[in-house]
Amino acid sequence: MALLMEPSRSSIGHQVVIEVGGVPIGLETTDAGFVHMLHGRYGDYVKLGAESEFSFSMELAPPDLSNPDADAEVWLEDGEWRMERGDFRARWNPETHQGRIRQSANPYSIDSVLRIVHTLVLARNGGFLLHASSGIRNGKAFLFSGLSEAGKTTMARLAPSDVTLLTDEASYVRKVGARYMAYGTPFAGEFGEPGKNVSAPIAAVYLLEKAAENRIVPVEPAASVRRLMRNVLFFAHDAELVRLVFESVCAFVAAVPVFQLSFFPDQRVWELIG
Repeated sequence: MALLMEPSRSSIGHQVVIEVGGVPIGLETTDAGFVHMLHGRYGDYVKLGAESEFSFSMELAPPDLSNPDADAEVWLEDGEWRMERGDFRARWNPETHQGRIRQSANPYSIDSVLRIVHTLVLARNGGFLLHASSGIRNGKAFLFSGLSEAGKTTMARLAPSDVTLLTDEASYVRKVGARYMAYGTPFAGEFGEPGKNVSAPIAAVYLLEKAAENRIVPVEPAASVRRLMRNVLFFAHDAELVRLVFESVCAFVAAVPVFQLSFFPDQRVWELIG
């Protein structure tokens, strides 16, 4: 693929390691300005002097505008994951842990590539990315999941001062030993700010619904799996990984309580949490 010719290592002068969910991903590029932008955008998620678990060489180029509104396509070919959208082309070898990215010089492209790579890594390790805001209170993490307009960002905005916000958009769920942990992510939604780069064991998931009053109702396991699967972020056209994600969500629901949270959008709803 000519668009993804790897730059020679001698031409790469700038490196940055971005760690999300305890997974450090290294990016290498000749563009110092782009690296400076990454430092500003990812903040505490940039790990100076850290070793990367996975690495990508990057080439910055004008976007392919043939279909700029197209969804990302992700598939496995000849042992490499291929990722494409109008603003980026990438490939990644899960065996060598190395890959290449050609993208436009904007943060949304690398955000998307990082999200995709993390979903592929998590799928084989019992975790997943979930459309959910999340926060830590009293040492426990709480996730608030729903489709667009369900209230994820609203719950983040209403969070009292004793809540540490992990994200208002994409919650990072990872199995560590026998526990499920929620990690902060830099992938912001309407809130516009990255979450704190901290983690805590997950105490509960709340499926959001705006209502005239606040009410919490347990959701039985089968319905919890169905509803969470609608909100899992996953991009790959791969039957095996889809099966693994489904099994991960089933195992997660068996270990973590799931509730329906009907709520009126004011701060009183947080009196029910924690």
